[in-house]
Formats: sequence, C-alpha cells, structure tokens
Amino acid sequence: MAATDSQPPVGQMSTARLETFADGVFAIAATLLILNVSATAALGSGDLGRQLLHIWPSYVGYGVSFLTIGIMWANHHTLMNQIGRTDRRFVMLTIGLMMFIAFVPFPTRLVAEQIRDNDARAAALAYGITMTGASIFFISVWLYASRGRRLLRADADPRTVRGITRTYLPGTPLYLTATLLAIVSPVTSVVMFAAIAIFYLIESSIFGGSRSDDAPDG
Repeated sequence: MAATDSQPPVGQMSTARLETFADGVFAIAATLLILNVSATAALGSGDLGRQLLHIWPSYVGYGVSFLTIGIMWANHHTLMNQIGRTDRRFVMLTIGLMMFIAFVPFPTRLVAEQIRDNDARAAALAYGITMTGASIFFISVWLYASRGRRLLRADADPRTVRGITRTYLPGTPLYLTATLLAIVSPVTSVVMFAAIAIFYLIESSIFGGSRSDDAPDG
C-alpha cells in the first residue's frame, strides 16, 4: 500500500504534522507583534493621547511584520499543498525557516523603538537580516522539495509548481537589497520592507488564487 500523509513510512514525519507545527509558530509570532506594541505604549508617561500618537512607529512595524508573516503563512500553505512526503532535510530546512519567523517580533520592536534615534541603522539591519534569512530558508524549502519533483505529490500540476517558483525567487534579492539600503538610509530601508509586504500582498491576492485553484486539495 502506498504511504499517505496519515500513514507515513516508519521514521518519516507526516506533512500534516509538519504543517501543524509551522502553523503554531506563525500564529505565535504574529501574536507577539501586538505585545510589542503594548509594551512600547507602557514605556511612556503623561498624556495618553499624545503617547499613542508618539508610538506610531510601533503601529507601522506591527502592520508590516504582521502582513509579512501572514503572507508567508499563506504561501507556506500553498507550498505544503504540493508536498507529498517529507524527509529529514526538508524537516530541518522547515525548522530553520520557523526559527527566523519566530524571531521577527524582536527586530520589529527594535525598529519601532529606534527608527528616530541614532541606532536606527542597526535596528533596520537586524530586521533586514532576519527577513533575508527567512526568505533564504523559504526558497530553500521549496527548491529542495520541487527540484526533480523530489518530494512533490504525484499529481502536482507542473504549471502550479513553476508558478510558485517564479513567485518565491525574487524574495531574497528584494529583502537583501532593502537590508543593504539600511546602511545608507534606515528610513528608506524600512519603507522598502513595507513596499515588499504590499507587493506580495497584492501578488498573493491577484495571482495566488489561480495557483491555489490549480493545486490539488491537501
């Protein structure tokens, strides 16, 4: 009998178990972002209304990082829909990706607190390195699974596979560019990170639906 997600070979993790773990990490990381906002608000004193306006970088950081994590979560679901089985390397690459996702709230808070100070460059670089690392692991997870259809489902549509690859490939160069831009202008770097999040939000909304429609149910 062929192995299924519910009955993987002995010693092999099911795709459902791996995706459940990933979903948990995405959810916790997204939740921690709002805790950063509340913690920043608690640091202030005086008029509440003025303080709420003063911490506007925290709102921006929350929005950009939440969108980024949300888009990565949605894309990870699309990716896992194409996966028929796992192996040790695939699991380790996924753990590496989750490590960076779980770390996102920390540099997000750094940027929110330091963007108007002398340490803005270091904060933006920390954020960029985190996002670049996440994007490297993300594309590595997909390319490892899809190269030679190594871990793909037998009925995975080649057009969908090619479409996912085309979408994921620009991520690392874009994040790396935004990160290096922080050396010259931290504010411009942060604006580019926001633009990347909006770009992928639009891309996922307009073009991602067609890939999901073509994908086998998982």
